[in-house]
Amino acid sequence: MIGIEDVRAAAERINGHVRRTPMMDATALMSPLGDANAALKLELLQVTGSFKARGATNRLLSLAKDDLAKGIVTASGGNHGLATARAGWMAGVPATIFLPTNATPAKIEKLKAWGADVRIVGSAWHESNVAALGFAERTGAAYFHPFADPQVVAGQGTVGMEILDQMPDVDVILVAMGGGGLASGVATAVKALKPATRVIGIEAEGCPVLLRAIEAGENIGLDKITTSVATMACAKSDDAIFEIVRDRVDGIVLVDDVEMRKAAAWLWFEMGLAADLSGAAAIAALREGRVAVKPGERVCAIVCGAGPDAILG
Repeated sequence: MIGIEDVRAAAERINGHVRRTPMMDATALMSPLGDANAALKLELLQVTGSFKARGATNRLLSLAKDDLAKGIVTASGGNHGLATARAGWMAGVPATIFLPTNATPAKIEKLKAWGADVRIVGSAWHESNVAALGFAERTGAAYFHPFADPQVVAGQGTVGMEILDQMPDVDVILVAMGGGGLASGVATAVKALKPATRVIGIEAEGCPVLLRAIEAGENIGLDKITTSVATMACAKSDDAIFEIVRDRVDGIVLVDDVEMRKAAAWLWFEMGLAADLSGAAAIAALREGRVAVKPGERVCAIVCGAGPDAILG
């Protein structure tokens, strides 16, 4: 689907339109992250509150003006919707965002603040996506896929490039997974530039879509999703994404919704960071000991999304 040159091109294209987010060492803690020598990549400080702005902005800037004349549309658990709404704002065209019923009220209100037309359809992303694709076909709006578009994946890969620049000695990178776009982009960049670094995906226990696909040896989907985390709920990934994850991601571990909520509370108490549950997934994996880390290894946990989950309890 993409290579390192696509990620480099994306980095140049989106420069100045998104933020280079900081890295923060996880030190001076009341409740340490096990034995991990960890740092946090703060993508929750990205514009719109998540890494998704990178991919959506790269997609936007790759399109001709005529392609945007009918507006843009997507389906999202929330974060990609926000990034797409901002893309519509940047281009001065309407953005229509289809969300499932489990999208958080905070993200719905934020989408409306960006001027998006928000439509609630279905109980999970794949159902919302059917409606979004139908809307694109009827209206001619440009469709922004949240994880299966090469320009989106290349944009997300710029997170991996930044991590290697900010933390050259990193041994392990932990990344939350829904459809797998962020993990695919990060792994593409990291394996091209520092192949010894391990990239570990974190899926919700109630939606282990890529783990089960890899175990099966083909891109199978799930019959049932039980996680309440809309941004990590995807019944089936894309074939190209599956192949990238299979070939470039070194392993996948699972965390449940309660563990992610506890990790979000940890981030708020220890670091003063308001992360959504997907943003806390990498921390949950460390706190619960799901990732094997050798003594002295440097770990980067991507805190990929912002939200008031920990603050609201």
